Amino acid sequence: MNLSTKSMCRLLETIRLENGRFELLAYHRQRMRHARKTLFGLTQEIDLAIVLQKAMEQEPRNLSKGLFKCRVVYDRQIREITFLPYVLPRISSLQPVECHTIDYAFKYEDRSRLQQLFSLRGDASDVLIVKNGLLTDTSFANVLFYNGKNWLTPERPLLQGVRRAALLHREQILTAVIRLDDLHHFTKVRLVNAMIRFEDRLEFPVNNIRKTLLRL
Repeated sequence: MNLSTKSMCRLLETIRLENGRFELLAYHRQRMRHARKTLFGLTQEIDLAIVLQKAMEQEPRNLSKGLFKCRVVYDRQIREITFLPYVLPRISSLQPVECHTIDYAFKYEDRSRLQQLFSLRGDASDVLIVKNGLLTDTSFANVLFYNGKNWLTPERPLLQGVRRAALLHREQILTAVIRLDDLHHFTKVRLVNAMIRFEDRLEFPVNNIRKTLLRL
C-alpha cells in the first residue's frame, strides 16, 4: 500500500473509558497527530479531549460508571465516535504465523489483513505475527515476554501501541529484538493494548505458544 492509497484510508483510535475517565489521552493524541500529518499533510491538531467530552454528553447511556471501549474513526477529521461496554478477553495460547507483507504502522480501520492472519489460529486463542524473522504483535495487542527479571517487548511491533508507549516511558518494560527461537529464554507472555492494562495480567505460560510456524 503506497502513501497515496494510505491517505484514502480511515484510521481508528480505541480509547479506554472507565468510570467516566479516559485513559492515555496524551498518547492517543500524539498518535493521531502523527498519522494525520504523515498521511494527510495536516498539522492542525484535533482537540481530542473536547471532542470526546461532547460525544459523552450526547450519549444516551450513563458512561460515568463501568468500563467502555470508545472507538474513534477519523481521517482528515473525526468521522464517528461510539461507546461499547468492554469485557477483558480470554487469551491462553498463540499460533505463530509468518507474513512479510503486512503493514500496520498506522492503526487503520480496515483490519482485513489482520483478520486473514487471525483465521489461521486453529485451536489457539490468537496468532503471534512474525515479520522478517522477528516477533511483532498478536492480531489485536502488543506482546510482552518475561525472562525472570524483566518484561521485554519486541523492538519492531506492527503497531506502536499507546499502552506499550506508556509502559516504555515509565520504564516498566524494555525493548528487544526477539525471534521465535528466543522464546525458550522466557517463561510468560502478557498482552497489552489501549483496553488491556499491564496490571490486568492477561498472561499465560510461554509454552502455550504453538511450536509450528505457519506461513501466509
